[in-house]
Amino acid sequence: MEQNRILVVDDDKEICEAIAIYLKSEGFECVRASNGTEAIKLVEEQSFDLMILDIMMPIMDGLVAASKIREFSNIPIIFLSAKSEDTDKVLGLNIGADDYVTKPFNPMELIARCKSLLRRSKMAAPTKSTTYSVGGLMLDTLAKSVSVDGIEVKLTATEYKILELLMMNMNQVFSIDQIYEHVWNEPNINGENTVAVHIRKIREKIEINPKEPKYLKVVWGIGYKVENK
Repeated sequence: MEQNRILVVDDDKEICEAIAIYLKSEGFECVRASNGTEAIKLVEEQSFDLMILDIMMPIMDGLVAASKIREFSNIPIIFLSAKSEDTDKVLGLNIGADDYVTKPFNPMELIARCKSLLRRSKMAAPTKSTTYSVGGLMLDTLAKSVSVDGIEVKLTATEYKILELLMMNMNQVFSIDQIYEHVWNEPNINGENTVAVHIRKIREKIEINPKEPKYLKVVWGIGYKVENK
């Protein structure tokens, strides 16, 4: 079985080494970098299945690096940071991160989050293509692609999974808890902001006017749905 390749980016060599040891013990191949500039170069030149990216680093921090990487790659990103405030988490998710782990962290929690993110970004494609569409919005489960009016829309792995859930169950309202548990494969504990940020990012990519969504609707006090009418 081919190993998953994970890029670990942190200027603290001891933390980087510790993460690498745990990842290797779980069968992952690990490549290390010490700042955002190195990370961008590596993602441009090599293929990785996931990136663990520290925020506070010299030369180029993780937030700037992630925003630049998102211009050309949808690699799943887990942010690693000493900051735990919700505003910092939201900022990271806005830039394009898929998950966020706060230092100090339990290594096994980080490994679990890596595995969960890899599962949802690499779920086995169906042997037969199934498309779901409403208006000009189309989702292809075989290609794992989304388009609006024939133009491909680039979603992160997490954004895709949320939209796939809603489009496969059109007109059904999913609560934040249900979305989180389906996509993250764990109970929702303080994940409201995480889901809300991803929903907003999806709208920015698929809606002509995100403030007046045509496809991804909110049902106040209940949850979200993709409406087909």
